[in-house]
Amino acid sequence: MTTLSERISQSVFDGSRLRVILLLDLHEGAQREFLEAYEHMRNSVASVPGHISDQLCQSIENPSQWLITSEWESAPPFLAWVNSEEHVQTVQPLHSCVRDTRSLKFNVLRETGQAFSVAPEQQRRPPADARASVRVGDGVVRHALTFTVRPGSEETVAKILAGYSAPAARVDDHTRLQRTSLFMHGNRVVRAIEVQGDLMAALRHVARQPEVRAVEEAINPYLEQDRDLDDPNSARIFFTRAALPAVHHVSGEGRRPREVNRHALFYEAKEGCGLAVARLLSEQDEAAAAHPEYPIVSSTVFHREDLVVRLVDVSGPIEDHAVAALGVQGPRKAAALARLLVDGDELPTTLDVRPGDATVARYVSRVDMQLITDRLAPEEN
Repeated sequence: MTTLSERISQSVFDGSRLRVILLLDLHEGAQREFLEAYEHMRNSVASVPGHISDQLCQSIENPSQWLITSEWESAPPFLAWVNSEEHVQTVQPLHSCVRDTRSLKFNVLRETGQAFSVAPEQQRRPPADARASVRVGDGVVRHALTFTVRPGSEETVAKILAGYSAPAARVDDHTRLQRTSLFMHGNRVVRAIEVQGDLMAALRHVARQPEVRAVEEAINPYLEQDRDLDDPNSARIFFTRAALPAVHHVSGEGRRPREVNRHALFYEAKEGCGLAVARLLSEQDEAAAAHPEYPIVSSTVFHREDLVVRLVDVSGPIEDHAVAALGVQGPRKAAALARLLVDGDELPTTLDVRPGDATVARYVSRVDMQLITDRLAPEEN
């Protein structure tokens, strides 16, 4: 039986199967090239751990419209693949065939039967009804982009990024930009956005705005990864590699203190440990959010490979809540996190870290990213 969370939350760590839906609109005459590219992609993804099956469908009303669905054991293995360099190279041949795409991802919560045969090991998995937790959403899609700039250019890039004029918040009747928060840590830039409605429509809207285009062109000379925004393929590859998906979000319902400060904490995981860091922080936030006095009003964990960024809205100064801000409340949590991080030796290894721990406070001060700009969309009349 499914249960309903009382808090606003999202997570890729629920353990249920994942259904991925890719809607495609092909260029005229590109069907043959598309089918060849799909066969290459299908053969490649078939060997990816966590992949169960996929289907290719063509519209009976408009033959230029196609649908690819795939099923995965859970969301983490899919995200690991879709954010990999292998995926970038695998899907590259598809782009010349496709006019427009839209990707949707869903946890499988209930099912009435098997639409197709599955391997015996998959048949042993519990039914979706017995595993899944229904979550309450707020209609907001959270996403982030990250990239690095050339060492020595950080101050110049920060000034450029802080000086642009925000684009119009309204995208269309159903989509609206709500908030953009931009941070830097050393030469790494992280831009977190909150969108009500269609994320891809919002990203396209932002990319078309002249004030945004001017800023992107201004920082181009300082990027470590070259890009040409006039070349759709170059821009697509850059933003695909820059994607930093949200893997968990939770906020306490009705808790909005007078003073709320936004911070982003940068966690550099040891090789192969990024997912474990993201899962540990997500579990901590999920458990702690139930407590009315918890100082973290909301938290979003972003993860890609061995990079984890945790965006937190803190009630009051972060230095007063360093342990909660780091996400290591409870016995053994700091030690567990320390084992997973490149700089984990800077964290205490005692079994229980108390809220006023000075070592944690120093670590939080170091990994707390520099806030460049944080802009809320104006209220509409």
